[in-house]
Formats: sequence, C-alpha cells, structure tokens
Amino acid sequence: MATIGIFDSGSGGLSVYRELVKVLPQERYLYFSDNAHCPYGEKTPEYIQDRGRAITDILLGMGADIIVVACNTATAAAIATLRAEYPHVPFVGMEPAVKPAALGTQTGVIGVLATAGTLKGSKYLNTRGQYEDNVTIVEHVGQGFVELVENGILDGPEAESTVRASLQPLLNVGADTIVLGCTHYPFLRPVIERLAGPGVQVIDPAPAVARQTLRVLQEHGVTIGKGPFSVDLYASGDLSALGRIYALVSDAAQHIDS
Repeated sequence: MATIGIFDSGSGGLSVYRELVKVLPQERYLYFSDNAHCPYGEKTPEYIQDRGRAITDILLGMGADIIVVACNTATAAAIATLRAEYPHVPFVGMEPAVKPAALGTQTGVIGVLATAGTLKGSKYLNTRGQYEDNVTIVEHVGQGFVELVENGILDGPEAESTVRASLQPLLNVGADTIVLGCTHYPFLRPVIERLAGPGVQVIDPAPAVARQTLRVLQEHGVTIGKGPFSVDLYASGDLSALGRIYALVSDAAQHIDS
C-alpha cells in the first residue's frame, strides 16, 4: 500500500485528491491544507519554498512515499527546489493544461484562469511558449476564486458575480476553451460552465496528474493497491473549511486529525 502525501495552500488540492482516488483507490492518503498561509497566489517564491519544505517534512514524518504538490502556484514556485533538496522523494506537480486546450480549440483562442504566481512561473511560461505561435492564449487571474472556495461559496449570486468578472474578458476575445490553472477552481466549474455556455470547453488538469502519480509510483517500485483505503486531513489553520470541501468530494468516512 502506498502512502500518498498531498498538499495545497488550502482545500483546492482536494480536486486532485478526488481524481487520485479514482486511479488509486486502495491507498493511504495524507492531505495537508496550508490554510493559515492561504492564498499563495501573491506570496513570494521564497515564502512558498519555505512552506513547501515545512510541509514536506511533516508528510515524510508521517510516512509519505510520494508527495503530490496539488497547487499550481506551489508547483511553479517550489517543486524544483523540493526535488533538488529531497532527491530521494518522488514529487508530482501540476502541469498547465495548455496542450490539450491548444489541440481542442476551434476558434484558435484559449483562455487561462490562474493565480498571479502561476502565470509568472517558468513552468507555465515555458508551456505557453510552445503553443502561442499557433493559438492565441489569453490569461486572467481568478480574482477572489480561492477565497470563495475556502469559504464554501461554490454557487449563488456572489460566486456568479466573482466568476463572471474574471471569465468574461476571456469570452469577449473569443476563447472557446478555458484552462483551470488553480486546483481551487474546479470547485467553481459548474458556475464557470454555466456562465461560459455550452460552446466552451473547460479543462481541469487533475485527471492527468492522477495518472502521472500512478506512473511515478510504479517507476519507483512502490507497492500499490494492497491495502484498505484511508485518508487523514491536516491543516495549519482551521480544519472546518477543509472538512466542508472534503465532504463534497468523498463518500468515504471522514477522518480528521489536528
């Protein structure tokens, strides 16, 4: 049985956890929400790297075999540092889903919703550079999206007005494919899809990250699929927000430790 450590600035990484358990249903999961330091989007890379080290140490201390950095901003700012400083630990990060968007667009315009930290990160910039000669890529920070999810506001007038403010500029220039560049954003996907309309595709990279986690575990010879499923949720701040979002993504019995 593999022990899979997952961390994010808050509850958003549960959108990745949701996909992981579909691919790896018989493993032990450790989820760490760094919500005392959320959001990461406007934090410096050095700050996020320090948080990544601290959380990595916690997850390794609890027996993690692999660590999934289920946060686009933390992946952009810290995963290269973590891989260099913990060479024996397999890390899986978030990949900007620009490629499938570029391949699937009909209008030639794709939109990317992400945090400021992700949009400035070298991983995203390098990926964008591979495709921007063939398609038009327009970007917008999802202003207030993380805060909505952390507060459990996933629908209704406030969610709609907040989402519309960041989504509409992408639609106005003809984007027919929207990339979700933050793990919090899939929890607002129903609102995004409703406002965007049926002709717009919304891409969540989490399923691809789950498949990559399986491949990495296999490459490292970690035994998988041999134990009973379990999940432990941890937070640097209030656990209630994490528990509320967890209840939306899992029918399994909830087990929260402080």
